Amino acid sequence: MSKRDNYEVLGISRNATEAEIKKAYRQLALKYHPDKNPGDKAAEEKFKEAASAYEILSNPEKRRRYDQYGHHGMGGPGTGDMNMEDIFSHFGDVFGGAHPFESFFGGGSRHGGERPVYRGSNLRIKVKLTLAEIAHGTEKKIRVNKMGPCHSCHGTGAEKGSSFHSCSTCKGTGHVRRVTNTILGQMQTTSTCPQCHGEGQTITVKCKPCSGSGITRGEEVISINIPAGVGEGMQLSMSGKGNAGERGGIAGDLIIAFEEIKDEDLQRDNNNLLYDLHISFADAALGTQAEIPIIEGKAKIKIEPGTQAGKVLRLRGKGLPDVNGHGRGDIIVNVNVWTPKSLSSEEKNILEKLRHSANFKPNPSKEDKSFFDRMKEYFS
Repeated sequence: MSKRDNYEVLGISRNATEAEIKKAYRQLALKYHPDKNPGDKAAEEKFKEAASAYEILSNPEKRRRYDQYGHHGMGGPGTGDMNMEDIFSHFGDVFGGAHPFESFFGGGSRHGGERPVYRGSNLRIKVKLTLAEIAHGTEKKIRVNKMGPCHSCHGTGAEKGSSFHSCSTCKGTGHVRRVTNTILGQMQTTSTCPQCHGEGQTITVKCKPCSGSGITRGEEVISINIPAGVGEGMQLSMSGKGNAGERGGIAGDLIIAFEEIKDEDLQRDNNNLLYDLHISFADAALGTQAEIPIIEGKAKIKIEPGTQAGKVLRLRGKGLPDVNGHGRGDIIVNVNVWTPKSLSSEEKNILEKLRHSANFKPNPSKEDKSFFDRMKEYFS
């Protein structure tokens, strides 16, 4: 089933401000929150859908890619697959650091006392593509060096057989309260527990391979589906394919940047491909057929008799596809007439005889396009 437009999900316009995006998501999160709709699967799906939309539109870089490429441009497993832990990690931004039902309904939420979620960092890689791969789209399997869950403790950070205990300092809450006397009276402050660092629990024996972090460095082969028509400087994002978060935290994203491998014959100009064709003076005067390199191999084109240097020919639909599916570019052929630098005596005699012929004297006709007309044709 195709995903709904993220702007439609949040009920906002495409030019909505950051504040409007946050406000719209806040309203939907409160409306469809699982604690307010126990057992309602439809409400839970809408809750996740709103979180997915907010996760993209609240991030300027992700929003830019989404506006340009839609869901397809986000790449890989979508944010629509976010779990509840991932979703609740946004609430510090949207609800000012508190879980919404703890803040609005006096606490007691099943999520209020959970340990903090550690998010892994994003990874950035560069993928090189040939024109053929850009034209048809491709799948690349990339070996990525990254932080992943520890195989020994499976991401818990605890040695096998070890146990977790409630922190004696914060009594399992993850934070401590201090009361100080001031001239205005007693003031209470809350801070992260220095003993358990906000987790609310401690490990009796930490896992040795990961030193209790729950993550170790390793390699993963990741399959990347690259759509046709991408260009240098464009990026794709694969959610959850970056570095793993400590102690079972959320993994970061994998950001893929593209680099085009320079083609020997064809030069890219947006979705068009440019080719310089060199022909002899005789071929230009008498006409000929020429082979043009295209992405799929070769194509033959006809050179009309009397073709002038600078003539621009166009092979329509033989360029690159638009990444958004809006048609395909052309191959633009610029005809260059090659003049030999050295001649034999016989060749010189022939040209001397032709020099005084009326047909060999410059005499541009009205049908011949000027340089500026040819440039207009090229850029049209």
